[in-house]
Amino acid sequence: MEVKYDFSKGQCRRRMTLTQAFQELEDYVDASDPDLDLPNLVHLLQTAEAIRKDGHPDWMQLVGLVHDIGKIMFLWGSREEGQESGADGQQWSLGGDTFVVGCQIPDSVVFPQFNDLNPDMANPKLNTSNGMYEEHCGLDALKFAWGHDEYAYRMLAANDTTIPQAGLDMVRYHSAYPMHDKGAYKHLLRPEDEERLEWITIFNKYARVRGVGGRSVHATKPRVRPSHR
Repeated sequence: MEVKYDFSKGQCRRRMTLTQAFQELEDYVDASDPDLDLPNLVHLLQTAEAIRKDGHPDWMQLVGLVHDIGKIMFLWGSREEGQESGADGQQWSLGGDTFVVGCQIPDSVVFPQFNDLNPDMANPKLNTSNGMYEEHCGLDALKFAWGHDEYAYRMLAANDTTIPQAGLDMVRYHSAYPMHDKGAYKHLLRPEDEERLEWITIFNKYARVRGVGGRSVHATKPRVRPSHR
């Protein structure tokens, strides 16, 4: 995936505006999302609108609007790669929760009964608590399972985004629920990472929202969308 979606030396899959990317996401359905009948764009609008209503800064509203934009990988992925759209699509390297690779997979992941099927868990160099990492190596040293979070982060960085570090962390780690929601990997983090996790936790309160003001965003989309142009 790192090779296929490399941004170094100006490489890209397609040049498009954010508006064009959002239009593509109107056709994408996340199989891991409880609202399988809603296109992903609706979820982005829900998140951004909830953040705006609570008076958070513009950059955080922007993060709410773009945090799932990495799911656009479905345009270039395949079923074999786990990157296709649809409620019954194979999306294991696109959507869903992420975890740290190169060390023992915690029981706090979704469906932990399948952890032993991961080949790394049979590798004595990788199936321990630390695995290939030094204790307290820090968040930036950890590698996570590939998904839309990492792609979106790399895409934003490659385009010289002005979103602050806290916002980039929200994008990059919002699906790492074992870490920011269940407290896994504390032995690998540094004290200064705690503030970063706090920002991610604040953001995820909004990323989980469904609906605006108790109503479906389908009914309010013409009003919500212009407020974030």
